[in-house]
Amino acid sequence: MRLLIDFFPIALFVVAYKMHDIYVATAVLMGATVVQTALIYGIDRRLQTLQKVTLLLVLVFGTLTLLLQDERFIKWKPTVMYASMAIVLGAALWVWKKNFLQMLLSSQLKLPDGVWARLTVAWVLYFLFMAGLNAYVAAYFSTEAWVNFKLWGYIFPVLFLVGQGLYVARHLKEEPSTEKP
Repeated sequence: MRLLIDFFPIALFVVAYKMHDIYVATAVLMGATVVQTALIYGIDRRLQTLQKVTLLLVLVFGTLTLLLQDERFIKWKPTVMYASMAIVLGAALWVWKKNFLQMLLSSQLKLPDGVWARLTVAWVLYFLFMAGLNAYVAAYFSTEAWVNFKLWGYIFPVLFLVGQGLYVARHLKEEPSTEKP
């Protein structure tokens, strides 16, 4: 269910682009992201920082795209978002000696500190990879190719999350059993 909620703004964006143009698609993306954020808030009764940042960037870059009639803004939004996330996670880990990933998820996952550090480095590298890949496609390919990349490029986060899940599963600490033999 959550994957569908995460995917539907991109799917609607692609459909709107194929039926109309990048500007209609951008407006659809903005509206769909607002609806997505409201749905997540309705389910969880709170929003994570990444969800707030995503909404803000979609609205800011979407507004710039529509007002200036310049598709470069919406095409570069993912690069800005991914690079920002990499910088924040990396600076927190290496400069401030804080592990934001661990701070956000440690209540849900019990992992050794070294595993948290490796996970954070993996996320930093993933975000840098995605920022670079989006920048490359946005700069050197047509808008049509970039839109197709947005749809089919969704495989990258899915593969990354599956890999993270497999890695984390090996390191989960087992909870002591409360049953008596």
